[in-house]
Amino acid sequence: MPRAMQSVWAGGTYNFGEVKSDDSVPSIEHVRRAAERIGPYVRRTPVFTSNAVNEASGAEVFFKCENLQKAGAFKARGATNAVFSLSDEEALRGVATQSSGNHGAALARAAGLRGIPVTVVMPRNALAIKKKAVAGHGAAIVYCEPTPQARDEALARVAARTKAVVIHPFDDPRVIAGQGTAALELFEEVKDIDAVIAPVGGGGLLSGTALTVRSLRPAARVFGAEPRNFDDAWQSLKSGRIMPSTGKTSIADGLLTTLGKLTFPIIRDHVTGIITVSEESIVDAMRLVWERLKLVIEPSAAVAVAALLAQPDEFQGRRVGIILSGGNVDPDTLPWA
Repeated sequence: MPRAMQSVWAGGTYNFGEVKSDDSVPSIEHVRRAAERIGPYVRRTPVFTSNAVNEASGAEVFFKCENLQKAGAFKARGATNAVFSLSDEEALRGVATQSSGNHGAALARAAGLRGIPVTVVMPRNALAIKKKAVAGHGAAIVYCEPTPQARDEALARVAARTKAVVIHPFDDPRVIAGQGTAALELFEEVKDIDAVIAPVGGGGLLSGTALTVRSLRPAARVFGAEPRNFDDAWQSLKSGRIMPSTGKTSIADGLLTTLGKLTFPIIRDHVTGIITVSEESIVDAMRLVWERLKLVIEPSAAVAVAALLAQPDEFQGRRVGIILSGGNVDPDTLPWA
């Protein structure tokens, strides 16, 4: 284990269940236990292929369709693992989080399955369809201004008032292990994958993916994909430290957050690189998947497809897995309309 990761995780106290770990760093064993824990509550999503995408990229591409996941995104995996990892005493206090939508809906769904209360702090400008999804799963919603500081402060007030257990959207080892189950399923179904691409915002999905891929196929490369307008992950790897967001925005609203103190060292030590893409290429990739694969994906998921098409030399002739992270998109505000 890299020394930097040991220092970051030292003193962690997380209940992973059956696997014992002195420093609580997620491992392939934690991912496997997460898969067992969440199995009754999440969907084993299909893997799709497309001749049109293969021809456009020069690669053999396998799409892990988390857009077809419960609550419409991969977030169901990490949230469910976190909720069902809680002790009975912890669960009685309920859970709380802050989210622009997908994690909030996933956590609310998981809390409902366990029969415990949930509160979600959301920015006022979150997509209407995502607000509706969070409320529809039974969460109490607290709105705040759309800044990281406002979200953190609002969540702190909620936690102080309710005594709820805070489940971070990505900077939680139980969440990271849960997100890694998507790649675990992909590798169980598709053999000899050479590279995997996953979108990166806070880094929970990319961290879980990287840990899983490196354990199952060490020679495979793992790439993160993010909007060029919001390239804090790329900047962070370049500088060797967590870089704050730029203040710009992107159509990929689910990726507009900064790496965490837990996800950053995992990504730094296990990810081959970050590929940044333009807003126009995100829209083009999203439309390609809608038209060719007949799959509804959101812009954040399309970022990974755009990364594949942006770097043809990197993936030419290779077997590439892509995590289509979610499909929660408002049909009344499609980017090409």
